[in-house]
Amino acid sequence: MVRLRLDLAYDGTDFSGWARQPGLRTVQGEIELALTRILRLSSPAMLTVAGRTDAGVHARGQVAHVDVPEAALGELDGRRGPLGVDERLSALVRRLGGVLEPDVRIYRVSVAPEGFDARFSALFRRYAYRVGDGPGGVDPLQRRAVVWHNRPLDLGALNAAAALLLGEHDFAAFCKKREGATTIRELQRLDWVREDSGVLVATVVADAFCHSMVRALVGSLLAVGEGRRSVEWPAEVLTRGVRDSGVHVAPAHGLCLEEVGYPADEELAGRAAATRRVRTVGADAG
Repeated sequence: MVRLRLDLAYDGTDFSGWARQPGLRTVQGEIELALTRILRLSSPAMLTVAGRTDAGVHARGQVAHVDVPEAALGELDGRRGPLGVDERLSALVRRLGGVLEPDVRIYRVSVAPEGFDARFSALFRRYAYRVGDGPGGVDPLQRRAVVWHNRPLDLGALNAAAALLLGEHDFAAFCKKREGATTIRELQRLDWVREDSGVLVATVVADAFCHSMVRALVGSLLAVGEGRRSVEWPAEVLTRGVRDSGVHVAPAHGLCLEEVGYPADEELAGRAAATRRVRTVGADAG
């Protein structure tokens, strides 16, 4: 078997999220089907992803891996004879481009280093959330990636409230609880800028995110930015540790997974092992 790393991007508008679901169009389902057909696999390809995204969420820096029989790569050889590994992988990218719909692109396939796990080896995930607060709405050409907020937002208030959420905490107040899953995360960066176009962009970086965490954090900050809540309110919600009815999860289409970061090759296996351990507050998150 050989482990392949896939670097990919997608417009989440017409997908029911990343994860494979019977009867629904998902990013994982589309790519697995394409890989299975192109490589003529005897059993379906099974992808592991760095970060599962919800329905409507986009990605331009998503990473996944898949294990396939080395012999299956021979399906990529040309009529003139066997290709080298790099040539085979380039051929796979081209064939995927011809099979997949335009709203999902695999732009690089490589042989993964020893110990690489797309999910557990990751050091961080970086998301961006985009909001337009102009009175007339957002640029129609950006409507699938920018949320319109129909009240003016105060950049200073957004950043002041965001700064109080940084660090390692139990983010249960901003997560949908899943059985057996920890809600302890290290929020490494959360800040806002206003671009020349007027669009506000939040950059959110953490070692990992629990379900709905980014959108819930953004939702709480938007309440501060428009003046409905105090700068201290999101941090107070965090401290209470339970879901607050005042926190509205921001719309999915403003969110995009921009980057997944990994350590040096020789540290991949160790990082994966450390990440699998159940986290506790104050413990090394890996």
